Amino acid sequence: MILGIDTATDTMSVALSNEGQIMGEITTNLKKNHSVRLLPAISELLTECGVTVKDLTKIAVAKGPGSYTGLRIGVTVAKTLAWDLGIPIVGVSSLEVLAKSGGLFSGKIVALMDARRENVYAGVYLYEDALISVLPDQHIALSELLTHFSGTTEKILFVGAIPENLRDIITGKLGQHALFASRDMNFARAASLVSLAENEQGVDATNFTPDYLKLAEAESKWLEARNKA
Repeated sequence: MILGIDTATDTMSVALSNEGQIMGEITTNLKKNHSVRLLPAISELLTECGVTVKDLTKIAVAKGPGSYTGLRIGVTVAKTLAWDLGIPIVGVSSLEVLAKSGGLFSGKIVALMDARRENVYAGVYLYEDALISVLPDQHIALSELLTHFSGTTEKILFVGAIPENLRDIITGKLGQHALFASRDMNFARAASLVSLAENEQGVDATNFTPDYLKLAEAESKWLEARNKA
C-alpha cells in the first residue's frame, strides 16, 4: 500500500493506492501553508480508507523541483513516516507528475513551473504506453527551452500554472503549434504520483534527498558572498 504526498506547489495532494488501485485522494489548490494541512489530510485519508499507517509499505513523494518551503514540508513528513515505519521512500519528479496530467496526448508534453525572471523549471515528456522523458528536468531560461522546438511542425502541449507573460513568449515563438492544457489539468495530483511510483523500489529514508534543481535565492547569495570573501 502506497501513500503519495505532493506539496511541491500551491497544490497539496495526498493519495493512497493498493496494488495499483487508487483507494482515495485529497487535493486542494489553495495558497495556504501546507505545514498546517498536510498531516490532518493524511489522517483523514487513512481514516476514510479504513487503514492505518502500519498498513503502508511504501511512501511516494514529489521530490522537486518546486517551492522550497513546500518541498521541504512534504519531504520531511515523507521521510519521518518512512523512517518510523521502516519502509522505503520513492521520490518522483514533480514535473513528471504534472506531465502525467497531459494524459494520452500524442505529442510532446512540456511540464512547466515558473521560476521567475522568465526562467522556468521544465521537463519534456512523451506518452508511449508509459510516460517517458525526452528532455531532462532542468532550470532554464524559457527562451532557451523554446529553441528545442524551433521549426517544429507538431503540436506541443504545455502543462502547468503558466503565467500570462510566459504564455505570450511561448505563443510568440511557437504560434499555433503551442497548446495549453485546460485548467483542470494544470495541477499535480497525488494519484498520478503513486501510479508513477508503483514499480519503483525506493530507498531508505536516510538516503533520500529532494531535487531542487536550483539553490534557493538566499542560499545562492550566501554562497556567492562566501566565495568572494
